[in-house]
Amino acid sequence: MFGRGFSSVQDTRCCVPAVLAAAILVPVIAAAQESQITPNRNGPSFLSIRGDVPADVRRITLADAQQLAQAANDPLARLGQLQVEAARQHRLGVTSMYFPSVTTQAVNLHLSETPGQLLSFQRPLTGGLISVPVGVVSQDSTTVNVVATQPITQLFAVRQLVKIAQADENIARTKAGMPVTALARQVEKNFFDLLVAERELAAAASDARKVRASWVTIGDAGLLGTAAQQTDALRVERAQAAVAGEVATLTAVLNGLLGLAPEIRLELVPPTPLVENLTLKDALAQAQASPSLEVVEAEQTAVKARSAAKLAKFAYVPGVAILGGYVHQDALSDVVLPENFAYVGVVATYTLFDSLKRERAVKEASAQEQAAALGVELTKAKSAAAVKSAYIELERSRDAYQFARQMLSASRTGVRLVSNSENAEAGHARAEADVFRAEGRYREAYAALTSLIADGQPTIR
Repeated sequence: MFGRGFSSVQDTRCCVPAVLAAAILVPVIAAAQESQITPNRNGPSFLSIRGDVPADVRRITLADAQQLAQAANDPLARLGQLQVEAARQHRLGVTSMYFPSVTTQAVNLHLSETPGQLLSFQRPLTGGLISVPVGVVSQDSTTVNVVATQPITQLFAVRQLVKIAQADENIARTKAGMPVTALARQVEKNFFDLLVAERELAAAASDARKVRASWVTIGDAGLLGTAAQQTDALRVERAQAAVAGEVATLTAVLNGLLGLAPEIRLELVPPTPLVENLTLKDALAQAQASPSLEVVEAEQTAVKARSAAKLAKFAYVPGVAILGGYVHQDALSDVVLPENFAYVGVVATYTLFDSLKRERAVKEASAQEQAAALGVELTKAKSAAAVKSAYIELERSRDAYQFARQMLSASRTGVRLVSNSENAEAGHARAEADVFRAEGRYREAYAALTSLIADGQPTIR
């Protein structure tokens, strides 16, 4: 249309309206094709997911989420408390065997035949026998016996039974807090997974806006979108839809843990950075001072095995007990036995021969005692190795988290061109996702280490 000699001034005048038109059309088209899922860039990580029915939005922190989860899953904590209470009552029941036991028996009899009433004695002169009817046994009789028994030699066996019950109670106390701790760790992991998914969705939305904005072209063709551009748009939309589905799934899972309705949207407040200064020496010292569940269970099992070995040896000791009681009876005549009387005595029992059963039981208990003692040593060595491995993982995740924070700080500085604003926004969102991902792994490694060193473990009595 124009000749080759057309001046550059005229070329500039022609391009200015086109550039202005492009500047107007780009934001209009981008806004018109905005995704239905838009991130909130002015506040904490929060995504507004449009639905057919408006849902409530709840702002929540990690600490609040863990408290809600514990309240919603209170039966787990209650279960641990009930197990501890059952073990405590069992120990108290065994302890009561130290004290005398009082029992009573009541017997009421009616004989089908009348008892004989005969008393014979010799005549003084003739030497013959004479029979005089005398009632000795009653046809209807009632006997009441109240007896108190105090074991003597059995008290040594009771002491070992109390130790076994105490070991079971200690194990129950150690396990009582496990469901609560596991639930808190699960909520924390899901919380950070959702933060990561939200930031990745923000980056995907930014990529989609960039691709749609590139549909406006200036040239002889005047097309709003080529086949390649439409393919890119479809690709980014699929990626955005996949991330949006992940966000919806993680939100539903977290709502389930917190006891909230599935349709409630959450405004997650990123927690303050984790600060810890643990060293390997401190971790090993804490693990030794406050042993983990595995070590506690192994130690208490050794206590039980040691007490069981001593208990098996008491089978060779006679059972001696002191008893005393009171009897009211009318089965026999007062001439033979008073109607009311008291008594006291000693009872001893001993098994003379049981086909070597006691000997086998003692050897079995001794072998179990040795195995339990060896198990304690192996468990402690395994626990120390696990603490070292967990600490190495903690150091690695700590370095990765600090590096991710440095990368995020670097993405916030520097000069960015207006044309690169979408790239910068997507890059910043991905950098935040990397920080949340690294922080989640860092916290998970720290929780794994603290569970091994059993920080805050209940005191073993």
